[in-house]
Parts: sequence; C-alpha cells; structure tokens
Amino acid sequence: MTDRYPIVLFDGVCGLCDGFITWLLQRDQAAVFRVAPLQGETAARYVSPQRASDPASWAIVLVEDDAVFERSDAILRIATRLGGWAQLAAPLRLVPRVLRDAAYGVIARNRYRWFGQRDTCRLPTPALRERFLP
Repeated sequence: MTDRYPIVLFDGVCGLCDGFITWLLQRDQAAVFRVAPLQGETAARYVSPQRASDPASWAIVLVEDDAVFERSDAILRIATRLGGWAQLAAPLRLVPRVLRDAAYGVIARNRYRWFGQRDTCRLPTPALRERFLP
C-alpha cells in the first residue's frame, strides 16, 4: 500500500489528531494520503503496541515508501507533500529536530487535556471510506 500512497497514522481517540485528519483530508484534493488509526490493524504493521501507546511519539505518524516518520518530521513531510499553504511549514526543517520534537512532545503529552479525547475512533463518511484503512 505504501508504494502507491503515503499513510498517515493517527491517534483515533484524540480530538487534536482527529481535527488534523479532517483538515488534511479537506486539503488533499488529489487524494494522495490514506489514513488509519493507531488503534487499528494497519498501524500494527508499522508501530509496536508499546510505541503506539507513547503519546509523545506517536500522535501522528507518516509511513512513506515503507519508511516510518514520527514527531515533527512526520508533520513537516505531510505539509510539504500536501503543498499549497501547508507547504509554508517547510522552512521549519531548518529548526534543529531536537527543538521541533520538544515542542511536538509538549503538545502530544497534553493533547487529551487541551483538545479532548473520544471514546471511539471516527467512522468515515461514505465519500471518504476508501481513504481510511483498517
């Protein structure tokens, strides 16, 4: 699957992550990305259960060409690939990764408190069903 489409893995019960996926799918007019919750079987192929439960590392993960990108690298690669206004985030790659990941970690560790947590993962609409992986 990753040879054709990059896969964005996301915490399916996180309000911030769900909002990010909604934002991504609205802007991905070319349907480049596929998405899957970290709680699902697609994510299990790329992320161990122990790592998936680490909120500082795995809120958003990008699998592209069978390489796994995490933390700020995942977000910046997604933005660059998405293009348009999101591509304006590309210069943030000049910021040392340790600083980018520190900021990412603060947000990731506090995301449930700041943005809420759902009891279940979202169900895709019929129009988006083909973009969601199990």
